[in-house]
Amino acid sequence: MKSVLLGCVIIIALYIAYRIYKFQTLDNGLDRLVEKGAVILDVRTEREYRTGHIKGSKNISLGTIRDRYIELDPAKTYITVCSHGLRSVKAEQILKERGFKHVYNGGAWIDLQHDLNLTMTQ
Repeated sequence: MKSVLLGCVIIIALYIAYRIYKFQTLDNGLDRLVEKGAVILDVRTEREYRTGHIKGSKNISLGTIRDRYIELDPAKTYITVCSHGLRSVKAEQILKERGFKHVYNGGAWIDLQHDLNLTMTQ
């Protein structure tokens, strides 16, 4: 029982930390990066991706990114997204460890899609 409660507390703390991080950093200029040709890299599973995604995004799951990163161009700019923002942070780190210089965490794909739609319609 204690381990379940501790797990829930950790998950809630991670979620709150992510939302604070997103509020402070993620929204700064991502729309401009997309306008300049940044690739949105959705790191959810193929099954999750099929349930909905940002139009034009590329899907490489976090579970396969260590092998499939060679499909990406290190000279391009990438914005990683997933369902809640935790896997996208890990994908960003993996790509940076492999020499990618222009990688940004976009957080939850649905939030980024919403933000992009707002800026594109205004």
